[in-house]
Amino acid sequence: MEKKLAVVALGGNALLRGYQIGTIKEQEKNAEDTLRNLMFLLKGGYDLIISHGNGPQVGNILMRNDAGEQVYNIAQMPLDVCVADSQGGIGYMLERVLRNLLNQYKIDREIVTLVTIVEVDIEDEAFKNPRKRVGKIYTKKEADKLTADKGWMFKEEIKEKLSGWRRVVPSPVPKRVLNSHVIESMARQGTIVIAVGGGGVPVYFDKHGNLQSAEAVIDKDSASSVLASKIGADEFYVLTDVPFVYLNYKKENQETKEFLNYSDTKKYLEQRMFGEGSMAPKIKSCLNFIEKGGSMAVITEATKLDNKNYGTKITKEYTK
Repeated sequence: MEKKLAVVALGGNALLRGYQIGTIKEQEKNAEDTLRNLMFLLKGGYDLIISHGNGPQVGNILMRNDAGEQVYNIAQMPLDVCVADSQGGIGYMLERVLRNLLNQYKIDREIVTLVTIVEVDIEDEAFKNPRKRVGKIYTKKEADKLTADKGWMFKEEIKEKLSGWRRVVPSPVPKRVLNSHVIESMARQGTIVIAVGGGGVPVYFDKHGNLQSAEAVIDKDSASSVLASKIGADEFYVLTDVPFVYLNYKKENQETKEFLNYSDTKKYLEQRMFGEGSMAPKIKSCLNFIEKGGSMAVITEATKLDNKNYGTKITKEYTK
């Protein structure tokens, strides 16, 4: 019997909860709680690729950049290097925690972490209208100076206890995960591959065919879906902070959806039944995977993956 290949996209809460400050102990504990739920896939003989978010972590790296420049005159690193930095750090932590879990469960698998670059289109509309907020909150005076000195763009940020101006960067659509054939080859040989961290490091090819960096961030679920489709993965899992997909979320007529087919899911998306900044990108990623031949996409809470009573299963046609 041929083994199945699954791509599992870990959400930001898999590493850092909203109420936490982000110590390494907190992140390691969260990683262990999440990764333990992947053991049933490995025990079931699945080949596995793991991707992860990096929102809080890359934001912290950017703030360390700021502090280093302001206090010690250390040159700031560009956003693409910060994304790569986060891939290495988070990937190392996930790999170490996962190796310990494999030891506990007596599972014999190798693990490799890859710094992954992802091609985007430099003509993508996202570069003309940056919307993704990153880094710290600045005063208007600080933001104006950074715009003049570095060409950064800002949008006003209004929060409950803090307001000001926050840097915005493009979030273009991923076109291609470079080295996807290498990722697939290793995974199909049984190696657990940690890749496409933070959506991958965004790059583009110039008119001479040379690889150039892009000051942008890529949606992790979208990049993971592109990878899963390209390598012909059987299943695609998106782990988040809710156990199901809901219609009319947090309203009196909220409806839990345990099973969805492609056409109904697309209809609900077009009707704006999913939050644009939260569930909608995950739904789009799952639809893209199913459209390109994937058998099943699952959206569920990070620590409930191994519980069949939870999770919304999206397939081409309804199956139960």
